[in-house]
Amino acid sequence: MIRNNTNDRYYKQTLLPQIGADGQEKLRNSSVVIAGCGALGTSLANIMVRSGVGNVKIIDRDYIEYDNLPRQLLFDEEDIGRGLPKAVAAADKLRKINSAVTIEPIVADINPSNIEGLFHGTDLVLDGTDNFETRFLMNEACDKLKIPWVYAGVVSTYGMIYTTIPGKTPCLNCFINQMPAPGSFATCATTGVLNTAVNMVTSIEATEGLKVLVGADNSLSEKLTYVDVWHGIYKSFTIKKGDEPCHVCDNHRYEYLKADREMQVISLCGQNSVQVTPVGVNRIDYAELASKLKPSGEVNYNTHMMKFISQLYEFTIFPDGRTIIKGVSEEISAKALYTKYIGL
Repeated sequence: MIRNNTNDRYYKQTLLPQIGADGQEKLRNSSVVIAGCGALGTSLANIMVRSGVGNVKIIDRDYIEYDNLPRQLLFDEEDIGRGLPKAVAAADKLRKINSAVTIEPIVADINPSNIEGLFHGTDLVLDGTDNFETRFLMNEACDKLKIPWVYAGVVSTYGMIYTTIPGKTPCLNCFINQMPAPGSFATCATTGVLNTAVNMVTSIEATEGLKVLVGADNSLSEKLTYVDVWHGIYKSFTIKKGDEPCHVCDNHRYEYLKADREMQVISLCGQNSVQVTPVGVNRIDYAELASKLKPSGEVNYNTHMMKFISQLYEFTIFPDGRTIIKGVSEEISAKALYTKYIGL
């Protein structure tokens, strides 16, 4: 039997004066949300669990593909064969790494209707998402709930990190005050992403998060950090509020949290896939749906998700009705396919 001695496990961590025994105890009593479990999220979850953060909630909407394996370090080929959602596969790996940590995988899309419930009661939110719409939503939810969060993004060989403490620092909206226009910024689908850039960005992001959890507020970076691993660039930029009050962190006006909830359709980065999220679905009866779909194609399912392949399209259907349709890039076409085959 392997001895699980906390003092041995974290010995070198507690030697650090920045953490010490008191800081380690704070980590044990802390709760963290990892929003997204792709390249950024898997690395963040790995660091938080190995560092001894007591409660780690992993939220992700997606499943694992071979294209993920070069960057998403908690997954392997066997996970793909098992048909596991990312959050579930990550939790399985992490429980083997540190059985003393409570890990809660949630297979869901973060949206205005569920974000406050998902984030409520946590001490920190770490950004592992891949789109600005979700980040703006997270920014508003964290401001409303008074939760510190760390923004991060990575593409190609570079990335950015910024820590927000509600009531103390400028927020994401203070320096990115509107949704970037489509095509106006690089994405992983258009320029790719280097795995070492992911590691660099998440190392900085996770360190900022650990500072928050141990109460080292004076050590937090008050600047936006930019790194480019290929060109050896490391820069920081001071974020200042504009002349006009920020509608989020000054006036507490939350446009994204109040967004209307119709059927949500969103293209996924780099996958030639579109996600369709219906409204008002509690839980799908997979057996019933499978009998409906079998005349139209190949159907397989387990507890976590259903795969349906018909002609040029592959549907991954989650228990809440949310569906990722692969082989389509236009949101209008995806909505039509969803209505045709799922019809919920």
